[in-house]
Amino acid sequence: MSDFIKHECGIAMVRLRKPLSYYIDKYQTPAYAISKMYLLMEKQHNRGQDGVGFASVKIDMKPGKPFIDRVRSIDSQPIMDVFKKVGKKLNKISGNPNKYFNEEYLRENVPFVGDLYMGHLRYGTHGKNSIETCHPFMRRNNWRSRQLVMAGNFNMTNVDELFDRLVELGQHPKEKVDTVTVMEKIGHFLDLEVQELFAKYKDAGLDNKEITSKIESTLNLENVLSRACKDFDGGYAMMGMTGYGAAFVARDVNGIRPAYYYADDEVVVVASEKPAIKTAFNTDYDKIQEVKPGHALIIDKDGSYREVPYLEPGEKLSCSFERIYFSRGSDPQIYQERKMLGKLLIPTILEKINYDLENTVFSYIPNTAETSFLGMIEGLDRYLVEKRLEAIKNGVNGEELDHLLSFRPRVEKMVIKDAKARTFIADDNMRDDMVAHVYDTTYEVIKKNVDTLVVIDDSIVRGTTLQKSIINMLDRLSPKKIIVVSSAPQIRYPDCYGINMSRMNEFVAFRAAMNLLKRNNMTDLIDEVYYRCKKELRKSLEEPMENHVKKIYEPFTDQQIANEIADIVKQETVGAEVDVIFQTVDGLHEACPEHKGDWYFTGDFPTNGGMRVVNKSFVNFMEGKNARAY
Repeated sequence: MSDFIKHECGIAMVRLRKPLSYYIDKYQTPAYAISKMYLLMEKQHNRGQDGVGFASVKIDMKPGKPFIDRVRSIDSQPIMDVFKKVGKKLNKISGNPNKYFNEEYLRENVPFVGDLYMGHLRYGTHGKNSIETCHPFMRRNNWRSRQLVMAGNFNMTNVDELFDRLVELGQHPKEKVDTVTVMEKIGHFLDLEVQELFAKYKDAGLDNKEITSKIESTLNLENVLSRACKDFDGGYAMMGMTGYGAAFVARDVNGIRPAYYYADDEVVVVASEKPAIKTAFNTDYDKIQEVKPGHALIIDKDGSYREVPYLEPGEKLSCSFERIYFSRGSDPQIYQERKMLGKLLIPTILEKINYDLENTVFSYIPNTAETSFLGMIEGLDRYLVEKRLEAIKNGVNGEELDHLLSFRPRVEKMVIKDAKARTFIADDNMRDDMVAHVYDTTYEVIKKNVDTLVVIDDSIVRGTTLQKSIINMLDRLSPKKIIVVSSAPQIRYPDCYGINMSRMNEFVAFRAAMNLLKRNNMTDLIDEVYYRCKKELRKSLEEPMENHVKKIYEPFTDQQIANEIADIVKQETVGAEVDVIFQTVDGLHEACPEHKGDWYFTGDFPTNGGMRVVNKSFVNFMEGKNARAY
């Protein structure tokens, strides 16, 4: 992706299902689970580089002994920093087999050698980056059953309402942010569940120590989640560990955020992406299961597990951006989907170049667009096969047939990304000054003023890098025409379920539509949409809501908006003709049929909170507020 956006966080969990001595004997190390957690997190480092957190629980520790350990880091290499700290004490005793392979000594004296592990990779979508903002978060209590450690990949659209309900429950939350409100809400109902069980077993005549043990063996986390999460509006895959060793992973009712798990007789494993589990545990892909929407994976204290519905599942609308860009392309399904996204664009590309393959060079914007580029080239090859078959059927022979059979599309690596320069783009103010130096190009492969250069990107969000860097850079090669191809449709609306895209003026498609409205003397429509959005914001979240921003785009075809985007990203100094091609929404659904979350393209938000966010985002734009809309 040429435009930098922060997006979805990553989660990881490992539950050992056998005593520590089993892993020491079989794998000759007490760090089996720790090393697996490192792999799970390292293989998901694309999901969060602002900070990392790691926590573990030791089950049935004696009173007076610590049983929860946690470490967090915002170091420049946070995963490495965390695991250096985790392994520090283990490494000190590695030369002493009487300690290093002694389960009892390890559990009582070495932090993080436990039974249950949780890891989190953070991409901060708002707020400062500090240790305090890194997951996991802890809710402390002297009762193990009331201790809660939580982390997640989520954004809630109704934080204000959730905060108010906590206050109504008698709490005094320290912050009005979704991480705190979510944990406190779940913690409240965990307390209630424990209290109800305590009263029940007290009435049955059990003493307090017996009640503690009974609560830990019978506490129903499914019930806790059902009561706590019924009014959550947003996208989430969140996980929690209790102090007594039970755990859960809960997914939102539309399955917006990803969560996968694998289980055998040794472990239960959870991650945001399947390839991480595949790599860490070398298991078959078909053994890695997806946590279903509105379901929770519950892991009990004894290591047994079950996947259960805790809320009424809605329509599955998994984030399609996971398939286009966020998730690692080593997942076999994602790899094929991205190739299909490129392949489906071939008819439009051929039309745009007037079928002149002799004078067209195909390339891509690294690094994430490479797979869709491969699909695009496969589509070209298929087109050429059909042309050859047609020529043979029509009796073409001699030099003409020889040329047709030997012709290959001109494929070059024209754009080179300087990854080191990219890491310095820390915020919006610095980004514009830096984008011009992020990319370089390959010279002397273009026939000047003759060739058309087709470059594919996986998506176009702001258009800033195209405008200020890539098109200017490619124009120095003197092509006749530059065609920028997006394997994703036009991004028209903000996202409120994880991606840091909540301001309308960030989208080049929105700026294009506004330009067209003004040029066509349709500013009355802008005022009407503003009025309707303001009116919509007066509704409560319980009332049906409508996305009125759709009306901004309705007067124009997709092609008209694409043409305007081409004008926006082409600066006056560019000599080549510039065109922009976008994937269609139908094409997206054809390529990714099981991941239909398309609200950034269509405006069809799956929750009322999303509808409120898009209307508020437009109001903020009209009122000159550069503020987050949720």
